[in-house]
Amino acid sequence: MREKEAATAAALLELGDDAAPAFQLQPSRGTLDAAVPVDPTIYRLYEVVQVHGPTIKELIHGQCGDGIMSAINFRLDVRRVPDPAGDRVVITLDGKYLPYQW
Repeated sequence: MREKEAATAAALLELGDDAAPAFQLQPSRGTLDAAVPVDPTIYRLYEVVQVHGPTIKELIHGQCGDGIMSAINFRLDVRRVPDPAGDRVVITLDGKYLPYQW
């Protein structure tokens, strides 16, 4: 964000002036403290990709063609859903499809 936008966002969210500079930082991408995450929640997400990643890739290619899902032009939604066997977590990863340019 530009400086004025960051100040406006911090004020709107009632975070104080010291939060505004954080809105101007570049986001970190792909940074973990270790190759395999040790935080239980992050490890489970890592495990999902390890187990289901090849299938997800094939589904993307089968439905969209030869390409990838953007992690930059990206939306994320996380919500809790009641379930009789125990509440569930629904994570929606919504990335723009990017066809390979050969």
